[in-house]
Amino acid sequence: MALDAVFAADLRKINPELLLAASAEEQLDRQNQEEIVGYARQIVEGVAANFAEIDDRIEAFSHKWSVERMPAVDRAILRVACWEILFNEEVPDGVAISEAVQLAAELSTEDSSTFVNGLLGAIAGTKTAR
Repeated sequence: MALDAVFAADLRKINPELLLAASAEEQLDRQNQEEIVGYARQIVEGVAANFAEIDDRIEAFSHKWSVERMPAVDRAILRVACWEILFNEEVPDGVAISEAVQLAAELSTEDSSTFVNGLLGAIAGTKTAR
């Protein structure tokens, strides 16, 4: 849900919180969605609030790849995982990286999972230097 909102907002150039609100509204009739929607909201708000810092960090470690040149799905995956690594102490870095790599392997290009893994590993390795 959060990844969808971050991805779609990037493509449409709109606030991801608006898209998440629409998605959350659609989930109201489903059972036990409060926790999922709550965490998705936390991610989307966190990415939006720290957008410049997240993109700066991604670009600093992407070795000659600007964020704009990356596939849109990779950007969304990286932004969500980077927020989890840098700003969410509840998610271990290894879990954030592993989930991002799995998503990249499923949703993006053949080389994306390796790229995402290396970039997030570098970011996680230097996060105390913020």
